[in-house]
Amino acid sequence: MPHHEKYMQRCLDLAILGAGKVSPNPMVGAVIVHNNRIIGEGYHQQYGQAHAEVNAVNDALTNSNNAGDLLQESTIYVSLEPCAHYGKTPPCADLIIKHSIPHVVVGCRDPFPQVDGKGIEKLQAAGIEVTLGVLEDECRFINRRFFTKVQQHRPYVILKWAETQDGFFAPDDSRQFWITGTESRKLVHQWRGEEDAILVGKNTAAIDNPQLNVRFGTGRSPKRVVIDRKLELNHELYIFDQSVETLVFNEIKTDIDGKIKYIALEDFDRYVPHYILYQLYLQDIQSLIIEGGAYTLNAFIEAGLWDEARVFTGAISLNSGINAPKINGIIADEILSGTDRLQIIYKK
Repeated sequence: MPHHEKYMQRCLDLAILGAGKVSPNPMVGAVIVHNNRIIGEGYHQQYGQAHAEVNAVNDALTNSNNAGDLLQESTIYVSLEPCAHYGKTPPCADLIIKHSIPHVVVGCRDPFPQVDGKGIEKLQAAGIEVTLGVLEDECRFINRRFFTKVQQHRPYVILKWAETQDGFFAPDDSRQFWITGTESRKLVHQWRGEEDAILVGKNTAAIDNPQLNVRFGTGRSPKRVVIDRKLELNHELYIFDQSVETLVFNEIKTDIDGKIKYIALEDFDRYVPHYILYQLYLQDIQSLIIEGGAYTLNAFIEAGLWDEARVFTGAISLNSGINAPKINGIIADEILSGTDRLQIIYKK
């Protein structure tokens, strides 16, 4: 088992390299081991392209002249159950069977209905030994976005805000006010590049005029989501610049204007967070980071529709203003970001 865990950890280290690039697919890493030596490894690098198992097998074939023989004596470690259906690419279970790899170690089952257990069954029917559940919690955790979307029919929701030392979210006079320092702002931009979409309410869009992109980070900018019930926002704001797909939830119209999609909700007085998340699920959005304002954040908190919170506490005080949101959760980490303190909180 210790050897299994070592190689599965390597799968996880590889899988995370696909963050922000493979959604709505899961992040997956694969390692092929022959006589306690890694002869091939790979990960799912881009949505629509080769899966981890394919890249690992190709890596082995490139590295060894006799890879065909070695594969027949090897173990392949995969952080998520090999697929058994045709999607964007052929089934990975078929590839493993084709190369007669005798032992497959799987981190966790794939909850996607077209896979869920079928990949394992196909391997076992071909006479391949399958070991399941190595570092299972860790394997599920890195794909918590994927599991949430498949099992709960909504995106994984991350709340993000900054508050002052004395617990205020912003001044109460509708002026822009920076609480965090440069390091924290750069970190937030990096986070944006790892998620599918980013959401703000009307007041945040109007007051801060945010670009909601990753200009201080790496990766692609997420889709933008804004709640504008009566369509009152000025179209000179950055969110209407047509640079990325932008979804505007409102009660007036459903329409498309270039990259701007207007989506009318049936009832804007009840269950708005529920309706928004289901619509985003239908748009194949796997993860959502909510950056404000306080009213919008509290709406999702009160609905119980959040999974993770990233809360910065700046080094300054306001003495008065809009109170920061309050949540009950498990504090998983607390670190310094420049002069700011960052807490990572998971819903119980």
